[in-house]
Amino acid sequence: MWYNGLLDLSVWQLVAITLVMTHVTIISVTIYLHRYSAHRALELNAGLKHFFRFWLWLTTGQNTREWTAIHRKHHAKCETVDDPHSPVIKGLSTVLRKGAELYRAEAENPETLRIYGKNCPDDWIERKLYTPYPLLGIAFMAVIDLLLFGALGMTVWAVQMMWIPFWAAGVINGLGHAVGYRNFECRDAATNLIPWGIVVGGEELHNNHHTYPNSAKLSVKAWEFDMGWAWIKVLSALRLAKVARVAPIAHRVAGKGHLDMDTAMAILNNRFQIMAQYRKLVIAPLVGQELAKADASVRHQFHRAKRLLSRETSLLDDGHHQRIQGMLEHSQALKVIYEKRLALQQIWVKTSSNGHDMLAAIKEWVHEAEASGIQSLREFADQLKTYSLRPATA
Repeated sequence: MWYNGLLDLSVWQLVAITLVMTHVTIISVTIYLHRYSAHRALELNAGLKHFFRFWLWLTTGQNTREWTAIHRKHHAKCETVDDPHSPVIKGLSTVLRKGAELYRAEAENPETLRIYGKNCPDDWIERKLYTPYPLLGIAFMAVIDLLLFGALGMTVWAVQMMWIPFWAAGVINGLGHAVGYRNFECRDAATNLIPWGIVVGGEELHNNHHTYPNSAKLSVKAWEFDMGWAWIKVLSALRLAKVARVAPIAHRVAGKGHLDMDTAMAILNNRFQIMAQYRKLVIAPLVGQELAKADASVRHQFHRAKRLLSRETSLLDDGHHQRIQGMLEHSQALKVIYEKRLALQQIWVKTSSNGHDMLAAIKEWVHEAEASGIQSLREFADQLKTYSLRPATA
């Protein structure tokens, strides 16, 4: 009958095909719009790029230049008043409920498109169809769903239309800056929602992405999974994609006991991994030791001490600073490792443009760490000497 559509599918078949189509939309966003267009982390076959553009026109009405410009501005102005969709500034509830509206408002800002929308498609079909008629693609998709799936096709279409506004504009842009875990203390509040990026194609690994925005691979830890990267590997095998950049690998050379320029550059390239190691190898064990020794009357001062002492300082509020100060007043050892953590971060902030200055600063930091009398700090200083830009050769 006509109301079952040309394919006459069962309800469960409709559910399955809806999930497949929404997954194609997610992959189009994460691979084409995000990793390719916004960050140029990979190259894509010309035909594949046009397929992604066409599919996004049908299922989202999104324009490549608008999406790219807004996302680039988000990175450039993250967690400031100029960030198009920061829950830190605009409030989590606002971003969750009005993520798509925030996107549309920013898309109407010509300065955003001019500054951040460079190197995006500007061919005939973009100028004459995709850009001026975004709603036409959505309407065309509605007709296709109605013809193929009958009356329930309108439900399929409705799910397609809400998929990106809900998952990307709401969940990733909202919850991805509010809840979850952080592998790295990047300079914004980005979090990894879960370690398995399947539903949103890997975008769930948002902290990893904000730490290494130009990486085509969003998973970092061995137990994390990035569905978008899995598809990129498939496309690469089919010669439809070519990876340009991934997150740097921290190489260590066993037995290396001296600091040289190679070490300094390796430390700069892998600074986020190194600071994560500092949290694990220096801050965490010392907090445990100090907590065990602390009197019951001051033990509350050490609540979430590991997290606070390793947190990016720009994300700390006045209450956090007061709690940190209270901890440091009760523990000279914590005071030393906290100050040494800040000093280590300042090395690449102040000297990254001059390798010789960086090497000298790292040598001085290591010397002071070795003389601190704190065993975990001394061991970490020894570990720093083993870093290299290249893996050990056999």
